[in-house]
Amino acid sequence: MVQNEKDFAEEAVRISAYLMAESARTAPKSKGIDDLEILYFGREEIERIAKKMEEFAREDENFLRDADSLRKAKGILLIGVKGGKALGINCGACGFKSCAEFEKAKREELKFKGPNCAFKLVDLGIALGSAVKLSAMLGVDTRIMYRIALAVKKLGLTESDVAFAIPMAVEGKNPFFDRTKK
Repeated sequence: MVQNEKDFAEEAVRISAYLMAESARTAPKSKGIDDLEILYFGREEIERIAKKMEEFAREDENFLRDADSLRKAKGILLIGVKGGKALGINCGACGFKSCAEFEKAKREELKFKGPNCAFKLVDLGIALGSAVKLSAMLGVDTRIMYRIALAVKKLGLTESDVAFAIPMAVEGKNPFFDRTKK
């Protein structure tokens, strides 16, 4: 049997996403507490998410540019965190004097829901870095993008307070860089 690489590119992206998800899951977490949410969206969800992104263009025209970039993806890995639980170390990085004060604070959603424990946000960053490092090793085109994650949140597809999306492709040139405004 002979196959053209384009015939299995979508499956290669999906397998890569699964491996990246496990790299994110096993990345170090503050106090060993894992509050990450990791989701994979295949091609069938991309257009729905891109259309939701276009709805936000009145506020930020870069949503149009990023929606066009997303349409070149073969899959999306979303990594988010539920940051409303404090670690009990009273560091003050969240802006409150104690973890007890932080946990009593009213949580509101603007683009993301907050306030969030700073250590949970650091855990999210480490997980994202672990995932995209592996994507580079696998030769998969990616970019960390928050606008895609906002659309996923608004569609009700994630429970994370803060999330970032990693669109994925396998092209001759990474389609998520050198983007032009609409």
